[in-house]
Amino acid sequence: MKFLNRLKSSMAVNIIGAIIFLLVILSVIVSVLGFMSFTDAFKKEYSTTTWHIADTATTLINGDHLDAYLAGKEQEEYQLSKGYLEGYCKRIHVSLVYVIQVDRSDYGRFVSIFNLVNNAVDNTSYREWEIGHRRDTTNDEYRQKYEMLYEKEVPYATVYRTNPGDGIHPHITTMVPVMNSAGDVAAILCVQRPIRELYDARRPYLVNVCVSTVFLCLFAALAAASYIKRQFVEPIRRASDEATRFSRENTKGEPLGRISQFVEISSLAGSIDTMETEMVDYMENLTTVTAEKERIGAELSFARTIQDNSLPNHFPAFPERRDFDIYASMTPAREVGGDFYNFYLLDEDHLAVVIGDVSGKGVPAALFMMVTNILISDRTLMGGTPGEILTFVNSRICEHNEADMFVTLWLGIIELSTGRIRAANAGHEDAAVCRAGGGFELFKTKHGFVVGVMEGIQYRDFEIELEKGDKLFLYTDGVPEATDNNEKMYTLGRMVDALNENREKTPAEILDSIHRSVNAFVGDAPQFDDLTMLCFEWKGGSSVS
Repeated sequence: MKFLNRLKSSMAVNIIGAIIFLLVILSVIVSVLGFMSFTDAFKKEYSTTTWHIADTATTLINGDHLDAYLAGKEQEEYQLSKGYLEGYCKRIHVSLVYVIQVDRSDYGRFVSIFNLVNNAVDNTSYREWEIGHRRDTTNDEYRQKYEMLYEKEVPYATVYRTNPGDGIHPHITTMVPVMNSAGDVAAILCVQRPIRELYDARRPYLVNVCVSTVFLCLFAALAAASYIKRQFVEPIRRASDEATRFSRENTKGEPLGRISQFVEISSLAGSIDTMETEMVDYMENLTTVTAEKERIGAELSFARTIQDNSLPNHFPAFPERRDFDIYASMTPAREVGGDFYNFYLLDEDHLAVVIGDVSGKGVPAALFMMVTNILISDRTLMGGTPGEILTFVNSRICEHNEADMFVTLWLGIIELSTGRIRAANAGHEDAAVCRAGGGFELFKTKHGFVVGVMEGIQYRDFEIELEKGDKLFLYTDGVPEATDNNEKMYTLGRMVDALNENREKTPAEILDSIHRSVNAFVGDAPQFDDLTMLCFEWKGGSSVS
């Protein structure tokens, strides 16, 4: 079994086997085509020869007296012609020579005039028909041939019976018209001739072809084996052995050099030599590179933890409060992101909510985000309106913004006893507000400039009045600009539709539904931007249970 498996996996065996297989296929095709051509040529020659035999036999018959023979007249002439035909049948070694008159109404019946039998030719057992013997036409092929001869469409016709059955040997029947002195077809003379000569001639042809094919395959196999082993197998085996040794030992070996006259194999050897040199150099540096990559990965993971912990991420955030509900989430596009959200109580009646989107991605955006978040948190606790707070934050960031980064911000302070929101927008997306009993709509306002680009900007406040059961939805542009594989965006329209489909749900359920809707739209396309959302619901009533 191991030996067979080695043979199956041997390149030389497979290549030589493929060559032999192709030679055999080619030999079979050539043999079949030659056999068919030989058979067709032999059959054509056989048919032509039989036609001449039959045509000669018609000269022994008086076509003008055939009806008289059937009527019992001209018996002396009939017997004389019959004798000639009988001698002719035996001399030319055919099985049957017979003359028939065919019913021309449908060519389905005929009457026998002459019928001479020579059973010794093919060891047959035919019985001679008496004159006047009537018989149905054998089949449609004979009927068509009779009609063609009577209509003078062909000079002769041949029917091949290669597998006649009923103990009758294969033969051909060639038919020629018997003409009277007026030039009309008076009858049809048929000669039946065995075709064993065809089979006898084809048998040695097949034997010769088979023997020639075997010797050709053996010779080709030996020649191919020697050539392939010398020019292909040995050089490739040397290259394979060297590659195997290198994979096991990871050390440079003797250069293979030009191991073959073929450029492709020599190039392979050169590539292995180059690979060994480069791989050894690479492995020497791999430990250092891996250690550095692991350090960076650990630091990024630590940075992600710091970023997550810098934002409120324990929900419910205020379990003792019954007058509002809030939920938020951030999914960064990389290990760390530039989006952020925050919310915190300034006192028992005021809740600050902020959401922002820093330009850029990765670690720089994350650092800028944390600085911005700290500035906003500290300044908000000092008091003032959202516009005043954003004005202060913009001034502080512009003082030390050599990286020319910026951040869009939406900051709101909610009066929990009334549902009134005072807010300011620094180039951020418009909030979506859902009225109790209604649906979500974008609350469009005039935007201020983004924070961090230009000093001296004064941000203006605006107000949103919430009724009991109203909801506020904040988001970054990563939601409407989420892109699928066809570069189509999710859009604000789809976001608002998804919000309205889930408007009766809690803030946590709404965010989860939007997240699933975005994921379903994007599919397996990579996330391009951070995905950050915040939802607030004002329930009114008592602030504690």
